[in-house]
Amino acid sequence: MMIRIIDVKEKCMDYFVNNLEKDYMIEIEKNRVKEQIIDQYISIRKEKGFSQEKIAELSGIARTNIVRIEAKKNVPTIEVLIKLAIAIDMDLDIKFVEKAGVYNGK
Repeated sequence: MMIRIIDVKEKCMDYFVNNLEKDYMIEIEKNRVKEQIIDQYISIRKEKGFSQEKIAELSGIARTNIVRIEAKKNVPTIEVLIKLAIAIDMDLDIKFVEKAGVYNGK
């Protein structure tokens, strides 16, 4: 994996990252995305006044699994996220966005 860092003067520096560092970076990003989507789901659930029990009933997901997801102990699959979105009467929108920061994965 190569990371390209562009400084203010538009000079480009390429760095090669070994697999261990790449795996670490992926883990950090995975945790960031997981936290973000779970926090958003919890916020909307509470805003709409749904209990965990009601979400379990509407989604067909066991309440114990809802608790684990909200505690960030379980990482929900896309299928589970879709079920949660339907339960809170929302659409799930997963998309690629431009990277904010000084590096990109080119």
